[in-house]
Amino acid sequence: MPNSLAYVMLLLWPLACLALFRRLPLERAIIWCSLGGYLLLPPIAEFDLPLVPDMDKYSIPSLSAYVICVYVLGKSVPLLPQSRLAAGLIIVFVLSVIPTVLTNTDPISFGVLMNSEPITFETHQLPALRWRDLGSVVINQILILLPFLMARRYLSTETGLRELLLAFAVGGLFYSLPSLFEIRFSPQLNIWIYGFFQHSWEQMVRNGGFRPIVFLPHGLWLAFFMVTALLGTAALVRNSADDKERGRYILATAYLFVVLVACKSLASLAYGLVFLPLVLFTPQKLQIKIALSLALIGVLYPMLRNLGWVPLDDILAQANAISPARAHSLNFRFENEEVLLDRAQAKTWFGWGGWGRNLVRHHETGQILSVPDGRWIIVFGTYGWVGYIAEMGLLATPLGLLVLRMRKAGKNGIAPLSPWVAPIALILAATMMDMLLNATLTPLTWMCAGAILGYAEQLAPKRKVSGPKRLFGAGASIGSRQGENRPRTLL
Repeated sequence: MPNSLAYVMLLLWPLACLALFRRLPLERAIIWCSLGGYLLLPPIAEFDLPLVPDMDKYSIPSLSAYVICVYVLGKSVPLLPQSRLAAGLIIVFVLSVIPTVLTNTDPISFGVLMNSEPITFETHQLPALRWRDLGSVVINQILILLPFLMARRYLSTETGLRELLLAFAVGGLFYSLPSLFEIRFSPQLNIWIYGFFQHSWEQMVRNGGFRPIVFLPHGLWLAFFMVTALLGTAALVRNSADDKERGRYILATAYLFVVLVACKSLASLAYGLVFLPLVLFTPQKLQIKIALSLALIGVLYPMLRNLGWVPLDDILAQANAISPARAHSLNFRFENEEVLLDRAQAKTWFGWGGWGRNLVRHHETGQILSVPDGRWIIVFGTYGWVGYIAEMGLLATPLGLLVLRMRKAGKNGIAPLSPWVAPIALILAATMMDMLLNATLTPLTWMCAGAILGYAEQLAPKRKVSGPKRLFGAGASIGSRQGENRPRTLL
């Protein structure tokens, strides 16, 4: 169980966010509220308040940054983007949880074996979703989107995009120190500081050594964050104008690659090996097109699985050639996906909802028989096709809009692309691919998607339209930016 310090840290983080906004430029403060909370706050620990979502290391930084931005500094954070498709997906993302609640009003019952001699069972239930849950689940969806909305508004500029990549690089360098400590001495920091270990110890032991985890949910999350930091430093290497500065970034890139190898995650290492050369050497437009292609695979993956178009046997054979242990782990994931997909078919459109109702359990003992790893299967089982398309589509839409606007910009002779947007697009695409294996969707992912969407919207030709509307009070103008009015688009 988390100790008192864990909850004190959660309570004090809004004050830390306020200090960041007072001392740092706006773009940097927005980034470090979420990034700092992600890296430093305790996992699992949360405040379980009535009628509202659990407040944890994800929701507290997001809400704090939004409140400070809008209600303390008086900044504008539009609730809906200019893109009609993105705006529609946001509305579906927030409101589709309502039919999920309304179609899961029956509890799920099973008998739990209490004694073997004589045999006695006790009936247990997974709770039904109730009307009073509606507010909580809708608010939770809105909290998830806050980093996306703030990044669209304030991180879509040249400065904001560079600050995002720089923060990933600095965050990776900072986090490498406790990571190397845990690689050498075993994952102990969360135990020493917050009083508990957040996952299975066995999963942190690999190849005669240790995976670092520090304050993240799993060692795989930390390894993937190192991929993000690696790509951020590589982008700084490529676009640095000063030779001395470029030399420092080259050293940082090499160092972070070594740390990534030491994290002992085969998937993250593969991402690093594939995406690092893309960031360093390929044209920006090609990077963005590759990012969109990978994102579309992520969106269509459940359909491809159902049609049998994902070559599972070939993937397992390649994994087995590299490491039989990793092939066994991957096969375990695939088998559980099949079981969970069968479960999800019973509530295809809106899913089973929360409380673990999407999991497969023994009908008598209640024992969980399935383990959901990938974010895609969790969302698919919990919120159905509608929720899945809303979430994955909202992450992929910025890349699609960017490709569309990129082509129009080239035809119209508009200024060349920012050198910072393509690396962020690749980071977003890498995350969407990793979400097929792990639940690595974080506020940082939403921040990347929002920044790309805002940048793509700026590539549109400017035309005068009616003035901005206001919604829900201060700072909530729809489809407008300060000094900018643009028509809505279909994509």
